[in-house]
Amino acid sequence: MIKRILDVAIASTALVILSPVYALVAYKVKKNLGSPVLFRQVRPGLHGKPFEMIKFRTMKDAVDAQGNPLPDSERLTPFGQMLRSTSLDELPELWNVIKGDMSIVGPRPLLLEYLPLYNAEQAKRHNVRPGMTGHAQVNGRNAISWEEKFRLDTWYVEHQSLWLDFKIMLKTVKKVLAKDDINAEGEATMSKFTGTPEQKK
Repeated sequence: MIKRILDVAIASTALVILSPVYALVAYKVKKNLGSPVLFRQVRPGLHGKPFEMIKFRTMKDAVDAQGNPLPDSERLTPFGQMLRSTSLDELPELWNVIKGDMSIVGPRPLLLEYLPLYNAEQAKRHNVRPGMTGHAQVNGRNAISWEEKFRLDTWYVEHQSLWLDFKIMLKTVKKVLAKDDINAEGEATMSKFTGTPEQKK
């Protein structure tokens, strides 16, 4: 309950303070990428319950001859890369925090299609609300393997506390300022999760 109260207080305060930034980023997204300004996608939340996560759009609409979206590396513009490297694209998720879909700190919400690929240990990440930032984000983010990321997520679930959340938030600020671990090696974004090696045997 205390964590939820703090989430709402922090998110509401941030929305007010950062409103000029919101307006500027929205204007820049519209100018560089067109409409819509916001990217909306259904992600699994607490106990795997789906919710609509919102972010500022970072990719252009580009498809191949068959109408399929081009790879992320071809749709992600330099402007979009800048938004991601500064985490400005994540700011609209404060609305998700206020609504109760997300928390400030928790495992990042991934894709719905990953749900059946988790083993029992990895699935523990859904025992808490997903977060705007998390233990995995301040310990490697997209530069570490999926297995290591899930190990960090599970560790957070089993050791969560307000003090741990506070430390993760401080580390997040440092990571954002340093622009560390934005992409996986050789990838424009994080590579797709296809299950752990044990599950594919």
